[in-house]
Amino acid sequence: METDSMEKVMEKASVLIEALPYIQRFNRKIIVVKYGGSAMVDENLKKQVIQDCTLLKLVGFKPVIVHGGGKEISRWVEKAGMTPEFINGLRVTDEATMEIAEMVLNRVNKSLVQMVESLGVHAIGISGKDGKLLEVDKKLSNGQDIGFVGEVKKVNPEILYDLLEKDFLPIICPIGVDDDFNTYNINADDAACAIAQAIAAEKLAFLTDIEGVCKDPSDKTTLISEMSISEAKKLIEDGFIGGGMLPKLKNCIDAVESGVNRVHILDGRVAHCLLLEFFTNRGIGTALIRDEDERYSEN
Repeated sequence: METDSMEKVMEKASVLIEALPYIQRFNRKIIVVKYGGSAMVDENLKKQVIQDCTLLKLVGFKPVIVHGGGKEISRWVEKAGMTPEFINGLRVTDEATMEIAEMVLNRVNKSLVQMVESLGVHAIGISGKDGKLLEVDKKLSNGQDIGFVGEVKKVNPEILYDLLEKDFLPIICPIGVDDDFNTYNINADDAACAIAQAIAAEKLAFLTDIEGVCKDPSDKTTLISEMSISEAKKLIEDGFIGGGMLPKLKNCIDAVESGVNRVHILDGRVAHCLLLEFFTNRGIGTALIRDEDERYSEN
C-alpha cells in the first residue's frame, strides 16, 4: 500500500479510537437533539444531520429529535396571502396561522421520519398532542397576547420511554394542547429543553446558525468550548450575551440546573457537527456543564 494511502487509513483508525471512550461513556444514554436553522433548509445539511442521529442510534445512544420549522411556516403563511408577524422574536399565531403551522410541522416531521427509515433505523414521528406529551398554558410576550403560542407546563414522557424501550427513534414536532385541548405552537427550543429535563437526558444539543458561544460575537476565535453554569451567568451579567443567544443560553442553564448533564450549542451549518462534538476531545461548539463536573478538555 502506498504511503499516502496508509496514512489516510491510519487517520481513520485514529478517529475511531478517539471516539471509543465517548461511545462507551454514553452507551444507552438519552440524547435530545433540537434540530432547526439552516440545517433544516439545506438538503445536504439535512441529510448529514439525519445521518449523524442515525449513527448515534446504531452505536448505542438513544437519540430523540425535536424539530422546528419556522422558515417553512413563514413560507406557507406568505403563500396563503398573509404576512408573518413576530413580537419579541415570537410568532404571532392566530387561528389561521396555527392551522398552517400544524400542517407544515407535521409535513416536516414525516419527511424526517422517512429519511431515518431510509437509513435502516425505525423512527416514529409524533407531536406534543400525542399522548398529551406537551401540556401548555398560553404564553404572553411581555404581557401581550400573541395568540396560540404555548408555554410548556407539563411533559408526559411515558410515550417517549415506551418508544425508546422498543428501539424507535422518536421525532417530535413542537405542538401542544392546553387544558381545553386547544392546539398551540411551541418554540422548539423551549420544547426541547422541557423534554430533555423530563426524560433526564444525558445531553441536549441545539443546532443553530452560529459557531457557539463567543465572548466577543464578532470574533470567532473567542469561541468558548466548555463553560460552567457560573461562567455562563457571569457572561450574561456582564453583558457579553445578547440577541437570540440570550434566551437560548438561559434555556441551556435551566436545562443543566434541572438535571441534564451537558448542553451543547452547535453550528448546524458544519457537516456532521453532532459527531464532531460528541466523538472528539474538544468538539466544535460550546458545551455547558455543571460547576462541579470535569471538563473533557482537561482529560
